[in-house]
Amino acid sequence: MTETIAPADERVPVGRLVPLALQHVLAMAAAPVSTVFLTATALRLSPAETASVLSAVLVLCGAGSLLQSLGVANIGARLPFIMLPGGAATALFIQISADHGPAVACGSVLLAAALLLAVVPLYGRIVRLFPPLVMGVTVLLIGIAMVRVAAQLITGPTGEAARGSVVLAGITVAVTLTAYLFLRGVWRQSAVLIGMAAGTAVAVVSGLGTFSPAPGSGFSLPALFPYGTPRFDVLAALPLLVFSLSTLAEITGQTVLNSETSGRKPDPGRDVPRVARADALMSLFAGTLGASLMVTSSENIGISRLTGVRSRFVTAAAGGLLVAVGLLSPLSRTVAGLPPAVVGGSALVVYAVIAVMGVQMLARSGLTGRGHSMIAALALAVGLLPIVAPALYDEFPGWIRTLLGSGVVAGTLAAVLLHALFAVADRPPRTGPGEQEPRSREPRSPERRPLTTRGRPPSADRAPAPPEG
Repeated sequence: MTETIAPADERVPVGRLVPLALQHVLAMAAAPVSTVFLTATALRLSPAETASVLSAVLVLCGAGSLLQSLGVANIGARLPFIMLPGGAATALFIQISADHGPAVACGSVLLAAALLLAVVPLYGRIVRLFPPLVMGVTVLLIGIAMVRVAAQLITGPTGEAARGSVVLAGITVAVTLTAYLFLRGVWRQSAVLIGMAAGTAVAVVSGLGTFSPAPGSGFSLPALFPYGTPRFDVLAALPLLVFSLSTLAEITGQTVLNSETSGRKPDPGRDVPRVARADALMSLFAGTLGASLMVTSSENIGISRLTGVRSRFVTAAAGGLLVAVGLLSPLSRTVAGLPPAVVGGSALVVYAVIAVMGVQMLARSGLTGRGHSMIAALALAVGLLPIVAPALYDEFPGWIRTLLGSGVVAGTLAAVLLHALFAVADRPPRTGPGEQEPRSREPRSPERRPLTTRGRPPSADRAPAPPEG
């Protein structure tokens, strides 16, 4: 008898491997490009510095995809996963950089990655703190905060947008929407990249923007500690610390979904810790290279369903391509020259989708349940206050400003505490010593026992079964 090979473990001929891997790269390339440009614009990096960070992120995406697809010991799920820079984590990274500086933000990434690595053995207990209701609030707040940051790419540091920048961002969004509506397959999933390319072309032709690639050629390695030596501040790192714990719930859902899609029996107890360890390891490297937390994504599942090829060796090959692209200096330096308004238009699309994902999570959590709508409402109110009124906590002590000044952290903590409060309130009261539980007043029907033809219970007609084992 021949052993059945799961679709995830099937080998793909080299002739098909490269084009299939390229499809995965095209489908996910918009995420690292948009997050790096959002970070670079917020931190006012030069084109050369932007190219270095983009190179680092692409290499990390590739190495993480290789690690998740092939696995090493108990690190990596050996499933067809692609690793990406977390869009939500990037928003928190930018926020910490704006408040405390990029060196503190890099130290916060290192702390968050170390925390995730440390709590993996407690996975079962931690994940209960972040049910879909809490995760929905968190993701929705992240999306809203990120759209606000993306808008600053269009308005510029002064906050007063030029007419040309608004028009250029609008054209980018319109082309992205058109590509998404009328294209199919991998081209539809690359709609954000198509919108960025079209927006850049319009900027060059019309003069609404400039395209100035950074000089350089050949291969180059990403710069180590581009913002200086990381600084560690636990209070400043709190937004990323909370987010790193909340990712365990998201990792669980994505791992189960990917296992089912790739024809492997889901085993969260084994695979989720492996995925989390790989995320934490690559995030440690990200903190040293000036990037935010890296997260494993299931965005490539659509490609697997489209092509019918669910092999993890395809995503491993995509990881190899990403590493090569990240080290190819001319490509990353060319992408670093895109006009900020074009990147802002693309970022609006990407991060508005994150907000919609939060709405979907809230819908799946069942807001009709007792107290669920109240939990979501109060948590969103707490989380939105610092977003709509940034100066609300300016008169409070520093630790309060750090804790409540982040809408994501404040809203998430409020959702966790409120969810726990309602769970305790709904718990039935325990009976004290000597007290008896109330008996049901319903009349008890006489117990009927099945009879044999002799009128005795079946157990009387046969010897007791021997104990197992």
